[in-house]
Amino acid sequence: MQLASSMMRTMQKVEVVRRISAPIEKVWACYTDHRGWVRFLGAGKITLDPEGTPTADGVGCVRHIQVAGIEMVAEEVTVFEPPHRMKYRIVRGGGPFRDHDGEVLFEQEEGGTKVTWRCEFVSLIPGLGPLFALGVKRVFGLVLQGVERQLQQQRS
Repeated sequence: MQLASSMMRTMQKVEVVRRISAPIEKVWACYTDHRGWVRFLGAGKITLDPEGTPTADGVGCVRHIQVAGIEMVAEEVTVFEPPHRMKYRIVRGGGPFRDHDGEVLFEQEEGGTKVTWRCEFVSLIPGLGPLFALGVKRVFGLVLQGVERQLQQQRS
């Protein structure tokens, strides 16, 4: 019992880094346009309830991501520092995770922006944390790929 309990509490950490060929302000604006994520997620609906401050997408907003009318996850923005840093936490849903906290950092570099998306969480299913971490890493990569694609389409 103690082994299963300690496995369940193992914190999983995920980090994805992507360089996007666009100015930091544009990358920030695209990423933090939460409702706009539907353009590159390909399905679903995203609502903000409540909205945040100083903008609707800012601190205190809760981003509700729905697929086929079912809420998959609700994430609350806890830090909003344009155009460099946003933090969030899952407040409902999100699958078999607990204590999911995420942070996204934006750094201007020559020729574009470096985006670092990291999170940590605890798996509720003993032994499957590393597998879930791989899935989260894939989702982060797909979202950042969508941000880049969206910005490329805006330039065309």
